Amino acid sequence: MVAIIDYGVGNLFSLRSSFAAIGEEAEVTSDPEVIRRADRVILPGVGAFGDAAEKLRQTGLDRVVREEAGRGKPLMGICLGMQLLFERSFEYGEHEGLGLLKGEIRPIAERIPENLKIPQMGWNALKIVRQSPLLKYTQDGEYVYFVHSYSAVKCEESLLASTEYGAELTACVGLGNVYGCQFHPEKSGAVGLKMLKAFCETGAEV
Repeated sequence: MVAIIDYGVGNLFSLRSSFAAIGEEAEVTSDPEVIRRADRVILPGVGAFGDAAEKLRQTGLDRVVREEAGRGKPLMGICLGMQLLFERSFEYGEHEGLGLLKGEIRPIAERIPENLKIPQMGWNALKIVRQSPLLKYTQDGEYVYFVHSYSAVKCEESLLASTEYGAELTACVGLGNVYGCQFHPEKSGAVGLKMLKAFCETGAEV
């Protein structure tokens, strides 16, 4: 069973429907015991980093996520959920992340030409940097759906795939049992479903 963490941010039920489409049981939950019993964990999220990080802390779910990841349970962050996996974000100030991956979150405006719209919104191609169990059904150049104004930098250790939007932006990360997608697999058609299927086939690291 996949636990989709509900901490007040994100369209969680479209994610659950995506898992149902690939024949996987998924439960939207804020119950730490359900998360601990799950085989895999999804950390979703949309909105502002600081608000989301604070909600995780207030509910105590930040500790649960760190503990389960530390036990080797497969964990995947999606969009803002991916950003929360890193050490810190500079979105409207400086905010501490979960620190499960090395790197930080910076505005894409610092890196892309001024004529490009922010946020990056729509379909864009993946450029695979390193193979990973998460990408075993994904081909270089396949398109996925993005909506974001910030991206991960200084994350070479975990970088799996990038996307070109006036600069090379981090699209997908993974290290050990911790994975992340800046794009929305649940909005990315067959390509996204294949990635969720691959995640469900990843094994615990311990």
